[in-house]
Amino acid sequence: MIDRAGLAAFLRRRRQALQPEDVGLPRGPRRRTSGLRREEVAALCHMSTDYYARLERERGPRPSEQMTAAIAQGLHLTIDERDHLFRLVGHHPPPRGALSEHVSPGMLRILDRLTDTPAEIVTELGETLRQTPLGVALLGSAASYTGPSRSLGYRWFTDPSTRALYRAEDHAFLSRLYASHLRAVVTLRGPGSRAAQLADLALARSEELRRLWETHEVGLRPHEVKHLVHPQVGALEVHCQTLLDPQQSHLLLVYTAVPGTESYEKLQLLSVIGEHALSG
Repeated sequence: MIDRAGLAAFLRRRRQALQPEDVGLPRGPRRRTSGLRREEVAALCHMSTDYYARLERERGPRPSEQMTAAIAQGLHLTIDERDHLFRLVGHHPPPRGALSEHVSPGMLRILDRLTDTPAEIVTELGETLRQTPLGVALLGSAASYTGPSRSLGYRWFTDPSTRALYRAEDHAFLSRLYASHLRAVVTLRGPGSRAAQLADLALARSEELRRLWETHEVGLRPHEVKHLVHPQVGALEVHCQTLLDPQQSHLLLVYTAVPGTESYEKLQLLSVIGEHALSG
């Protein structure tokens, strides 16, 4: 059963504790509000301002589990605060650890500050949870993928169009890399895990993966320099730096180009193209 009074008080307190800079928003010179405005939180949670405002006023429908997860992420809650929110709404909290898709506040704060840099947060199965705008412009939006197709490794072996972003001479190594990584996660998480289920689905659809699976190759590491073939700006060389959240098994991937190189100029151009595409 939903605790409307407790939920309303918790939401108000968490909203008032957040500052615009905590969530990547600019602080205007005339700002007088203590904390975030309701409309700002609603936008972060991908819901209407009216819907969110009614929750703070102890009214409105009971949020679904999906909506509750969106509120927890929008308010940059810790994992303990997320679980508390779920219980206030009357839901069982989602699993923690490798199965969790709740991005930690610290990881979100870093991502929010990478406004001029391609970056994304992914799970151990290669499912993209968050992207910066330039990350979307460089790598494409991951928002439309559902089910097993959310995993880049799964798409690599089941959707040929996935490989178009990478130069052809790297395809063989990347196939080995994704097969090696998937086997390692399956071994780590064990039979019956989501990783094992994903591997079974991919193995059933890909002869290439079945062949690589038989080699039992593990321990491959991605190259720091990635060679991409972007549909708008052409070939790029980008360096990928990784930050790990060990509690959630999430990775923050940050892509940069060496200043003064052609790839750096192309990223600058892509930033402008991306802004026009978003505003158009």
